[in-house]
Amino acid sequence: MRTAAAIAALTLLASPLGAQSVDRTEVGRILDEGFNRSQVMLTVQHLTDHIGPRLTNSPGMRAAEDWTASKFRDWGLRNVHKEGFDFGRGWWIERSSARMVSPRPITLTAIPIAWTPATPGKISAPVIVAPISEERHFERYRGKLAGKIVMVTLPNDGSEPGDPAFRRYSGDELTKLDVYDQPKYDPEASDRRMKRLDYTAKLDAFLKAEGAVAYAVMSPRDGKLVHGAGYLFGAGETQQVPGVEIAAEDYRRLARLAKQGPAVVELENVVHFVDTDTKAYNIIADIPGSDASGAYVMAGAHLDSWVAGDGAVDNGAGVAMVMEAARILQAMGVKPKRTIRFALWSGEEQGLLGSMAYVEQHIATRQRKPGAPETGLARFYGWANRWPITRQPGHDKLAAYFNLDNGSGKIRGIYAEGNAAAVPIFRDWFAPFGSMGANTVAIRGTGGTDHVFFSAVGIPAFQFVQDPLDYGSRLHHTSIDTFDHIKPADMRQGAVILASFLLNAANADKALPRKPFPTEPNVTDPFAYPNPDDLD
Repeated sequence: MRTAAAIAALTLLASPLGAQSVDRTEVGRILDEGFNRSQVMLTVQHLTDHIGPRLTNSPGMRAAEDWTASKFRDWGLRNVHKEGFDFGRGWWIERSSARMVSPRPITLTAIPIAWTPATPGKISAPVIVAPISEERHFERYRGKLAGKIVMVTLPNDGSEPGDPAFRRYSGDELTKLDVYDQPKYDPEASDRRMKRLDYTAKLDAFLKAEGAVAYAVMSPRDGKLVHGAGYLFGAGETQQVPGVEIAAEDYRRLARLAKQGPAVVELENVVHFVDTDTKAYNIIADIPGSDASGAYVMAGAHLDSWVAGDGAVDNGAGVAMVMEAARILQAMGVKPKRTIRFALWSGEEQGLLGSMAYVEQHIATRQRKPGAPETGLARFYGWANRWPITRQPGHDKLAAYFNLDNGSGKIRGIYAEGNAAAVPIFRDWFAPFGSMGANTVAIRGTGGTDHVFFSAVGIPAFQFVQDPLDYGSRLHHTSIDTFDHIKPADMRQGAVILASFLLNAANADKALPRKPFPTEPNVTDPFAYPNPDDLD
């Protein structure tokens, strides 16, 4: 009775202006299906507990591709298919262990670095602290690394958090998000960042030539958290020296002991490369619309994850909310004007590569810069600085894109990406959900999620504002990113709001307004000098 009363009350919450653009009857049906028959937690539990980590092109990711496509088909969605793009090698961890054997035995918290090779069985070797962060540091350690496990991170003295690990946005914090950020254009900055991308390969070659048996980096977070992120996934890029990330507390202990005398560590990394298919795959599914033009709206989240945890909040949560929005709308039997498309991206953790591939195939291309690298993170850093942009035939068909990729926190609003004309529309769309804490429309943009390249070619593309919880403080990419940290009530709320936004966008008389089509801007500060450190 209480649930039914709440649903009835929510359907009445709106200004007269909101009532002109939002179908309250459909909102009520979404609330009923999304709260009373939710499957969102079953979906994310399967992705995390059953499938686990989903590194791009790994066996776990292949299982997730097949399972999510199967679920879309089971729910009755149409046009369910995979879209491939060139990526590189698969890689997965069978098992690993790390322990200090001298001056006393201690089990270390550690993880192999992604796409580094296996150790030749168990190896035991003294460690050497050799902080190397730039190529110019190589000479300092030449002739000193043979037979050693090289600790390449400079140890620090620890970091105790000054803020609570878990938090929700206050009203004041949400208000502060609504600030217009003037765009900044500095193409030389991206060029300088790209020059640094080959550093890891150079370090690997140096360590191999010097006879190092392995190398170790320190986790950037305290709390015995490890990540294992690595980026040399392309064919022909594989490192030769095994790598391991060691928890910060264990790393600093090793460094202290090595300062006083020999410290010996035993490592075993049993890892495997998979080269049967070097393509990565996005999963696509539709609820067909009636518009003969082929117009569509879209929601997406990235299916891939890192390997240390189970990819729960990053981004099993977003995937489950996108899939649940699809299930809700399909179960309601909606017949939208525009097709509603759902996308689960691959390769996001390596530079938004899956959504980039979709944009290039269907939406728009950017002129390639002669001689610029076209693989890995180099594509991410250089892509936004290529001009001109050429529309693909599908550019005008995509009316809106919505993304979820900030953990499992409840939706509190949306970033409008500087699209001033969309702000009052979104305020109307949020009107039924104010009592759920969702009513912020922040004019500013946000980065680092799969909406970025859609927005960069002129598509109305948006990321929702979500409560941070402990996403950034301790879960993002870490070994404790597991199902236990997902908040069910927040997940149900997020799926319901996403379903409502998609249906509004699909059925609106007019498509969401677009910003002017992007053309090359002037450099924001023509008088700026580069940082000398960026020129090495």
